Amino acid sequence: MARNKLTERKIQTLDKAGVYSDGDGLYLRVRTHKPKAGGDRTISRNWVFIHRRGDKRKEQGLGGYGQGTAPVSLALAREKAEAIRERLARGDDLMTRKTFAEVMADVIAVKDASFRNEKHRAQWSMTLTNYAAPLHDKAIDSISIDDVMNCLKPIWTEIPETADRTRQRIGAVFDHAKARGLFVGDNPARWRGGLKELLPPRQKLSRGHHAALHYNDIAKVMEELRAASSTSARAVEFVALNAVRSGEARNATWQEIDFEQALWTIPAERMKSARAHEVPLSDRALSILEAQKQRATTDLVFEGGKAGSPISDTAMTKSLRSAGAGEATLHGLRSTFRDWAGDCTSYSRDICEAALAHVIKDKAEAAYRRGTALAKRRELMEDWARFCSPMHKK
Repeated sequence: MARNKLTERKIQTLDKAGVYSDGDGLYLRVRTHKPKAGGDRTISRNWVFIHRRGDKRKEQGLGGYGQGTAPVSLALAREKAEAIRERLARGDDLMTRKTFAEVMADVIAVKDASFRNEKHRAQWSMTLTNYAAPLHDKAIDSISIDDVMNCLKPIWTEIPETADRTRQRIGAVFDHAKARGLFVGDNPARWRGGLKELLPPRQKLSRGHHAALHYNDIAKVMEELRAASSTSARAVEFVALNAVRSGEARNATWQEIDFEQALWTIPAERMKSARAHEVPLSDRALSILEAQKQRATTDLVFEGGKAGSPISDTAMTKSLRSAGAGEATLHGLRSTFRDWAGDCTSYSRDICEAALAHVIKDKAEAAYRRGTALAKRRELMEDWARFCSPMHKK
């Protein structure tokens, strides 16, 4: 069947109501609208794909030509029509179009294996479930940039960082749909050349800083922690001594601990950088582990109140507060260590950053870390443990 009958120039001159064929199922429907008082007559042009299944005539809208914030050009209409023809050739029923919610569920399932922790998985699901709810029941191939804009508007200025993450995740759903032939055209969640022109300027995303304890106060807090007998207090002290993230300590297992080498190896799947991290253990850190080993009933180093579950962040934060740390956070203890290392020691920046498991892009520096940094980091962590000792409180 003949195709490509229309041209951009011809379309722009069509001013009589009717249905004009571009060929092989693609049509442009032109409608004229009576003018309001004192106004001019208006013309609307909309793309439709018309086909037959048996004796039934079916029609699918493809968007308006030169209308709204997401106009469908002749080239895009042909691209959409071709995608429909391919689906028809496979025997797909166009009336059973996938909804955004259905594609969203598929995307989350695909990405599930790449999530490094439960928190990230939950955030992905929450933002799409809660903030993209207005899109859920819409057919994925019918959603326009207007729909996405209206979905994001209520949260765009109230919670800008979450709103932008939601936009990116909505975009990922459309990228997935496009790869499967369920959606054709520009991603309606795109920023440049799209939502950037329709939404207010984004506020600068403030990452903020975790409240940190001044290093001159660490020894006093550590003294209070040592005086407590709870597992949560031991876990907080262990986090502070090793400058690790709380989740890395909470989920530590005995298989990761080498007592003979005084080394704790955190596997890649539990690291933010997705790389295994070796932590040289100070004498005090080993003492904590030896005491925990005596009371261990499971493979977890810091088991919580529920059998088989790690100590919680909430319990650890409570112990930190009880020790007189004020508003300091568990993550802020890493800043306490880094500030001390930078202000009070002569250790090089790369050694201090390596202790925090920060990824360095420079390949030469990264190679140096692998080769000699462990021994130097061991010295650093012993010095830090001595500084944290109650003997040094001010």
